[in-house]
Amino acid sequence: MPLISLHDRSALAARFLADPALHLFELGDLDDTLWPNTTWYTTGGPVALLYTGGDVPVLLAFARPAGVPALEALLAELRPFLPRRFTAMLPVGTHRALEPDYGVEHRSTLLRMMLPAEPVLPEVTGEPVPLTGEDVPDLRALLAEAYPGSWFDERLVPGGYVGLRGADGRLLATAGVHVRSAAYGVAVLGNVTTRPDARGRGLARACVTALCHRLAETTAHIGLNVRTDNAPAIHLYERLGFTSVATFEELVIAGR
Repeated sequence: MPLISLHDRSALAARFLADPALHLFELGDLDDTLWPNTTWYTTGGPVALLYTGGDVPVLLAFARPAGVPALEALLAELRPFLPRRFTAMLPVGTHRALEPDYGVEHRSTLLRMMLPAEPVLPEVTGEPVPLTGEDVPDLRALLAEAYPGSWFDERLVPGGYVGLRGADGRLLATAGVHVRSAAYGVAVLGNVTTRPDARGRGLARACVTALCHRLAETTAHIGLNVRTDNAPAIHLYERLGFTSVATFEELVIAGR
């Protein structure tokens, strides 16, 4: 089938809500604040999203194993319409459909994990508190020191971030969201980090637990991505009740 551009937000939401664990990011990008920066494509099967609201365009295209051949066909059709350089989240190996026009500059393998529909979360330890717009400078400083290169959108801080401060007032640890949509009931955790000199004290675990408690009050689908080689983080999330959903690749892709 020829390439089709999709514009019906309600139809896209219905499609993605049939498998929300796989499509958390797409559902979040349907929200009013992000929707204007999105373009959606299909050839009749899986859907690909090109998000252009950040410094670097992002291509998202997911499918269960049975849908991978159709997704590869879609990616092949998309080649003439993609930017010269972008990041992508794709099922493992499907980037080959973009060859010979594009090559991979960087690759990480990620695991998608989800909380169950009715999570049984442990009690919160420590005293994580919600962060506000006033905390953004401290949050930026923490991420620059402890998690350089992380993606951060300060619009998501109110209602989407918690943190722990030390006795000296420094922000020591935080947990936040990369995507959150109240309208579609989804949140993707991100920017979970602790200052290097405060690690090993359970601060990140306390922040994630507190944030999940807050989100679970209004959010039906809570998930996250974690590198498959980050065993301590995976263990932390498993202890909180997260389960594995799918493995995919995060890629930096550039034209040849």
